[in-house]
Amino acid sequence: MSFGFDDELPPRLKTSFWVEAHIRRCWRNDIPALVVRRGHDAGAVLIKTNAFENGCVVLAAAVRPTGRIWIRATGTDPVTDAEAEAYIARQLRFDPDLWVVEIEDRQGRHLLDEPVL
Repeated sequence: MSFGFDDELPPRLKTSFWVEAHIRRCWRNDIPALVVRRGHDAGAVLIKTNAFENGCVVLAAAVRPTGRIWIRATGTDPVTDAEAEAYIARQLRFDPDLWVVEIEDRQGRHLLDEPVL
């Protein structure tokens, strides 16, 4: 018997599976990426893109009815590495199951398919 409210939701991947797949995708494109902090299997994800002298951006995953999106959690302009790390530390106080991935690319590439707002 179906009640209709779960039928429209797509099946979700475990966070660990998604993170490992994304890291492999980055490395296949010669973009270093690594798990900085391993969270729970269903934990939220932050991605820190480190463009070195061009600054850092922290992206936070969010879910809309149409699928996952990414939000520039540290704002529209790049921030220093220290500011990015401070943001991540604050988020970890609120969510101990958080995953943190760091991608190092001077061009700021992250290879996410979903929209970044």
